[in-house]
Amino acid sequence: MFIDEARIRVRAGDGGDGCMAFRREKFVPRGGPSGGDGGGGGSVIMEASERHNTLVHFRFNPEYKAERGRHGEGSNKTGRDGADIVLKVPVGTILYDDDTGERLHDFQAPDERLVIARGGRGGRGNARFATSTHQAPRECEPGRPGEERRFRLELRLLADVGLVGYPNVGKSTLISRISAARPKIADYPFTTLEPNLGVVSIGEADAPDHKSFVVADVPGLISGAHEGAGLGTQFLKHIQRTRLLAHLVDVSDAGGRPDPVEDFEVIMNELASFEPGEDSGPPLDARPMIVVASKADSANPEKLSALKKFARRRKLPFFAISAVTGEGIEELKYAMARGLAGAAG
Repeated sequence: MFIDEARIRVRAGDGGDGCMAFRREKFVPRGGPSGGDGGGGGSVIMEASERHNTLVHFRFNPEYKAERGRHGEGSNKTGRDGADIVLKVPVGTILYDDDTGERLHDFQAPDERLVIARGGRGGRGNARFATSTHQAPRECEPGRPGEERRFRLELRLLADVGLVGYPNVGKSTLISRISAARPKIADYPFTTLEPNLGVVSIGEADAPDHKSFVVADVPGLISGAHEGAGLGTQFLKHIQRTRLLAHLVDVSDAGGRPDPVEDFEVIMNELASFEPGEDSGPPLDARPMIVVASKADSANPEKLSALKKFARRRKLPFFAISAVTGEGIEELKYAMARGLAGAAG
């Protein structure tokens, strides 16, 4: 199950109350006030973790509360602080205030931490109020309440290359061929219902020219995806962080789509119409792109030629591949690495 959005409510612990007490012991005249301070309430902390890849644990358990501080005691004993709680989120999670919609933080690195609700301060005991003219104070403070807030969490995949295209054009087969990812593969549209990530390696692991990058297999897009058709908005947001797009177009007759150029333009229109969030980089249709003619082993020569000429006119790199036979796969992997190097420069 892939859960990429959740809403949670958190409450930090209240501070402990301060104590009112007086020291009364034998042989200790004028003991005076001895009420200790209350302990501070526990805070709620959010931490990015590489061990998590969905927000499913928040979907089914949306409320979290930290421990309150212990009350102060006599003999100037300060109450124990409440324990913090740490909420683990996948790297790539964006935190929003659910009431205002304000974007608060983007967790982009492992072990990154943020206090999202601060615990209340412990109240002062009556020993804190003693002065030279007020030697027997009976004042003490209650603990301050901890913060209570509501948040919306949104997970956007962190990938270098995004595979886009119509449903059933071979994206899942390609990512299974170039990486260790094993998505569901079947001969019908919308086989992929959730994004898949795969790590692509080029060259020997200990070689100086070794390179690796992350590829995201995004579920198929259709006309109207930017308005939510086919869950398009949920899929499109996962390629907002990518630096390079590989646009797969089926050039065989098996898919029943007569014009590969029209298919390409429909998907480009959806990418252009989608509005990325803030700090999401350039528009999707303006990012570096590789045109990939898929299913080349059973290609219609006219479709393949038309798409190749179109890519040449658009000055886009073009590769014909077959994920089944392996034709063009290695060339495409190196082209992706070169495209990423150019995007970084």
